[in-house]
Amino acid sequence: MPVDSQSLAEKKAHFLVEQELAKRLRRSTREQRPGLFRTLYGELFARVPHHSRVALRENADETRREVAARMRLLQPHLAGVQTFLEFAPGDCRLAWKVCEQVPRVIAVDISDQSGGAQAPRNFLLVVYDGYHLDLPDHCADLLFSYQFIEHLHPDDVLLHFQLAHRLLRPGGKYIFATPHRFSGPHDISRLFSDVPQGFHLKEWTYRELAAVVKAARFSRWHSYRLGRLRPSWAVNLVTLGAELALSPWPRRLRRKLSARLFTAVTMGVQK
Repeated sequence: MPVDSQSLAEKKAHFLVEQELAKRLRRSTREQRPGLFRTLYGELFARVPHHSRVALRENADETRREVAARMRLLQPHLAGVQTFLEFAPGDCRLAWKVCEQVPRVIAVDISDQSGGAQAPRNFLLVVYDGYHLDLPDHCADLLFSYQFIEHLHPDDVLLHFQLAHRLLRPGGKYIFATPHRFSGPHDISRLFSDVPQGFHLKEWTYRELAAVVKAARFSRWHSYRLGRLRPSWAVNLVTLGAELALSPWPRRLRRKLSARLFTAVTMGVQK
């Protein structure tokens, strides 16, 4: 059942479960988190059987639309790529689609969610603990994640980008999209709170993530506008200037003003 068709009581129950589980993640130590990540999502789906992610898995048409939308982000960057790597690939349908154009595709996740379907021969799924990834340095030309950064513990985000930097060959790119904080929260807590309290452990701005990728030693970043990566520092300055102008507004008014301008932080960063 799609999330929009849930009753208010079901949404409230979903929120309370996710809030409870997310508190455990927020308060956890780095040593505790690998085990928690392996179990908490399974607990969430067991306790919230009407969760939208469960419904999406059962909706083939919606899955195809999701894959097509992500391919539009990636398509201009696939030419010449020898190895593509996706973080948190979910059911792996996007990665399998990329296999049609790229010689080697690697998917990295904390569990196998592919459902046992037959994968292409040039596909490799690597299950890891969220920290220690047994892949060599400089092994990929292009990295990708979608709706993933917001699920990381804020203390682990720099570590993630440092890992991405290690995996990329010189000149390689990491393209990612994550919900923008100004138009959020974007998880179930949107209905009951002005700040994320569910499994979106932190929602970000361009300015915040630009600082993180700089600390991870990426050489440059650019933002997407109108579905295309805009490799222009002028566009970056306009983006950061618009964020700065909206920062002082009251949270609810800022969310309304950001509904079109800042739905997501969609960036391409280069090693």
